[in-house]
Amino acid sequence: MTTALGSEQWAVIGVVDPDANGAAEYLTAAIDMSMWSRIVAVVQTGILGTSATVDFKLTDSDATGGSYTDISGKAITQLVKASNDDDQAIINLRFDELNTDARFVKAAMTVGTANSDCSAIVMGLPRYYPASDNDIASVVEIVN
Repeated sequence: MTTALGSEQWAVIGVVDPDANGAAEYLTAAIDMSMWSRIVAVVQTGILGTSATVDFKLTDSDATGGSYTDISGKAITQLVKASNDDDQAIINLRFDELNTDARFVKAAMTVGTANSDCSAIVMGLPRYYPASDNDIASVVEIVN
């Protein structure tokens, strides 16, 4: 049993803000995996638009502004209007699963066909604690 707080163990390191997102690809900012031993990326849907789809995957690159490549096995099964309103899907990633020479990761959420309520969040398990020292700037409060 540990007395550490969850916010000391996991940091919020990437987001696609919740919104009625139009048909497009939405990316988190680049995540420097040299700081994280593993990450968890979560996509969540609200009410999807008529015939809408949501795809979600992790991509990596050797530079923050570089060309990003899909990471093998790190994409969800497509979420669809017919069965995936108000659902979540999770992708786990360890540093050793990155493509050769890659260091930076982005989560990519793609909305197809129609505006849809959806968002994504990426949490990181740090190499050094507390994790909350590395939360992204949009984290405005931690309550203990």
